Amino acid sequence: MDSMVEDRRDEPHTDFMYCCGAITETLKFGSCQLHSGHKVLFLIIPGNPGVVGFYKTFMQTLHSMFGYRHPVWAVSHAGHCVPPDTMDIVDDTSSAAEKDVFGINGQIEHKLAFLRKHVPRETSLVLVGHSIGCYIILDMMKRDPELKVLKAVMLFPTIERMALSPQGRVMTPVLCHMRYVAYLPLFLLSLLPERLKSSLIKLVLGEFLLQPSCPNAMYMGGQEMKKVLERDNVTIKKHLKKLIFYYGATDHWCPVQYYHDIKQDFPNGDFRLCENGFRHAFVLDAGREVANMVVEWISGDLRT
Repeated sequence: MDSMVEDRRDEPHTDFMYCCGAITETLKFGSCQLHSGHKVLFLIIPGNPGVVGFYKTFMQTLHSMFGYRHPVWAVSHAGHCVPPDTMDIVDDTSSAAEKDVFGINGQIEHKLAFLRKHVPRETSLVLVGHSIGCYIILDMMKRDPELKVLKAVMLFPTIERMALSPQGRVMTPVLCHMRYVAYLPLFLLSLLPERLKSSLIKLVLGEFLLQPSCPNAMYMGGQEMKKVLERDNVTIKKHLKKLIFYYGATDHWCPVQYYHDIKQDFPNGDFRLCENGFRHAFVLDAGREVANMVVEWISGDLRT
């Protein structure tokens, strides 16, 4: 009987909603709705594409390692999910365009709006960012200083000089200038019969590329190249004791030099360099291992 209860605890719940007028997917382990009795929430802010399903193993491990005591949620980026048949990408096209909800600024406001609507202000937050999710978290803490952040864990953080990174130099022209060229073949492929389209997807493209959310991820990526420039040292200094940074040793989005630079600028900060060979997209094959490390890092902060 106990094992059956534990199995149910490990079953996530998926919700689709409109937030800031854009389709949003949430993946939730533990409580699906929060009340004042929930003291701590783990909230995962993904990289790009912001597809919450990638983080399932990582989240499941966090949830179980803390004894199922704390809910673990992930919120997709606005428009980075496949909507159910009954929903569209946006519920108000003009409003979404006016707010630029798919851009980097809109995505930051999207996360703050989600918190305001779904998380009680008295709930302490453990924010876990991956890649551009780390940049979003820093800006959230800057824009809303009253957020009750207990700890913010930055995994493979792309918080500065993205276009100058090795991967950024390759991808900037694609994301900023050539993405419109990519839209035409994607559109044409979407017109093919489902069976043929499915075969092509499996053969060369990968499922995400033919989804209506793909252009939104590319648009956000282009803005990242243009807007993620200088590191926000003011916000980092203000919240230094709450921040943990984990850099990859072979991360082409965030070279090791960035780790050495930030460590030199903030000698009292908690900056760690990967010794395990994990790649930037760790959720694809090392979600469990990284989650175990996160538990080790922050367990002391959650003791009551």
